[in-house]
Amino acid sequence: MTGTEREDAALPDDLDAVRTALIEWYEADHRDYPWRRTDDPYAILVSEVMSQQTQLDRVVEAWDAFLDRWPTVEALASADRSDVVAFWSDQRLGYNNRARYLHEAAGQVVDDYGGEFPETPSELQELMGVGPYTANAVASFAFNNGDAVVDTNVKRVLYRAFEVPDDDSTFDRAAQTLMPAGESRVWNNAIMELGGVACQQRPRCDEAGCPWREWCRAYETGDFTAPDVPTQPSFEGSRRQMRGRVISALKEYDELALDELGPRVRVDYAPEGKYGREWLRGLLSDLSDDGLIQLEEQETTTVARLQA
Repeated sequence: MTGTEREDAALPDDLDAVRTALIEWYEADHRDYPWRRTDDPYAILVSEVMSQQTQLDRVVEAWDAFLDRWPTVEALASADRSDVVAFWSDQRLGYNNRARYLHEAAGQVVDDYGGEFPETPSELQELMGVGPYTANAVASFAFNNGDAVVDTNVKRVLYRAFEVPDDDSTFDRAAQTLMPAGESRVWNNAIMELGGVACQQRPRCDEAGCPWREWCRAYETGDFTAPDVPTQPSFEGSRRQMRGRVISALKEYDELALDELGPRVRVDYAPEGKYGREWLRGLLSDLSDDGLIQLEEQETTTVARLQA
């Protein structure tokens, strides 16, 4: 199977449902960074440059202070470059060349573009120090005019959820196919939020309410390997193993109540214990959400059976 064929096979058939699930999840609740509340390309460019080597929570204070001192692109362009570099160093933002490039880019916007930022990724790359990723981010978040962002977090999400091969061009094609047309601002924010909050190196699928659990291959199998997470999790005792035991038991017995099923899934099952009814209900609920089993609430217990 070629890379393109595998990519096409990996993406779900109902892309509209996948897109809607992610956007609704993001819009319902996300980290409230201040640059997400503006479409000012200057403020967004500053945030993107600062974020390149610095954790986002640390960037907030530096970003606020930078914009207090140089609130517009014209103010930055007219500033003394040594002051900008000194600020960068004082804030421990690393790589002082980025401060020089940012100052130079501000001068270009003022001198070459009359103070108005270019709006496309290709034009934005003409600015000093602005590479393809930063250009696309500014085009997306300031002008809703970008392509699909593909960073480490996005690659991890695509690899795990849809088995997109670890190949840059294939990641790019898959990301672009997934992104709804004309919605780069919300989509790129949402998929990066998914990678940063739910699909971390150590995944938090259920805790973060990942909206793609229904389609995610890693969630189904328990294999959360990714390009930046090369170690295969142990199968013994894994979620994947427990899900498999549930399915096997129900194939053999047709239907089972919780306390009949539990010991067939874990030998240490104890109804009121750590691996008891509450734990088993969570596992069964996930399998039910995935359309693999049916649950029936009876008067004194819950009965599980395979989906007909």
